[in-house]
Formats: sequence, structure tokens, C-alpha cells
Amino acid sequence: MAHVYMYAQRTADDRIAFGGRGVPYRYGSRVDADGSTAPGTVRQLTALLRTFFPAAVRAPIAHAWSGVLGVPRDWAATVGFDRATGLGWAGGYVGTGVTATNLAGRTLADLVLGRDAALTRLPWVNHRAHRWEVEPLRWLAVRGLYAAYRAADRVEAATGTARTSVVARIADAISGH
Repeated sequence: MAHVYMYAQRTADDRIAFGGRGVPYRYGSRVDADGSTAPGTVRQLTALLRTFFPAAVRAPIAHAWSGVLGVPRDWAATVGFDRATGLGWAGGYVGTGVTATNLAGRTLADLVLGRDAALTRLPWVNHRAHRWEVEPLRWLAVRGLYAAYRAADRVEAATGTARTSVVARIADAISGH
């Protein structure tokens, strides 16, 4: 079940923060207004949590929350600094935010200070991703890719193989992974 984004992390008070797999994309890059998590997403994540951690079958689900995940077209993070304007930027972490924000902060510090350092020579410095496709192609592609990845997860789970399915390899080629 590795193709549709999800995460699990132990909290400081020995609980499990478990998430992902929500609505993958809303037409026109819209976000929801109330921040509530769709009941279907909560059910799906609860079932997955209990599959991964059978001892948690009777554990109550304390909270559900939602957020926006901004994804660059090439799924590559970027850090940059424009010396002329004094503006810096960092983003596009796509699920690796905790580690990437730390590295981005250190990289930005070196860029702002004008240091020629190992961090300022990383490929993500001043990286520019291609623009996303126009609607409705973007919506159709994202929805289709998520469906393909869900199908790949089901095929791999049913066959018990650790080998990536053909469906996932095709979806990876289309998505740029």
C-alpha cells in the first residue's frame, strides 16, 4: 500500500498520528472552506491504521484534520534567493516537510549570506518546475493517477508481492516519478 500517499508517526504521548489519502485534488486548485475531513477518508484511514496495527483495533480515533498539500509538477522541492529583491523562497516538499524545511532553512541562510557552500550547490537551489496542465486536463490526470495508484495497491496486496505492479510503473511514468 505504498503508492497513495500516507504517513504514520508516533507522537510524544505515545499515540499514532496517521494520515494522508484524502481528496487528491479539487478542480481549479480549490481548497475546502471548513477544513473538515471527509468521513470516507476517516473511515479509509481508520481501516488502514487497524490493518497496519492490529493491536489498535479497539483504540478510539481522537481527532481528524485536513490540510492542503501543494505539489510541484515535477514533485521536486526548491529553495531560492533573489539577491536583487531580497526575496527568498522554499517549498514543494510533498510529504517530506519536517526534514526538508530544516535543510531549506540552512540553505536559505547560506544563500542570504552569499556563502558558496555545499548546500547552495544542491540541485534544488533555484529549481523551477514546469507549470501544471490546464483544466480540465489537470483534474482528469490527477484523479486518474490516484485511481491507478489505488488499483496498484490493491493488486500488490492481493498478490502479496513486493514487486511494483505494471499499473504503478505506468502511473509513475505518466506522473514523472
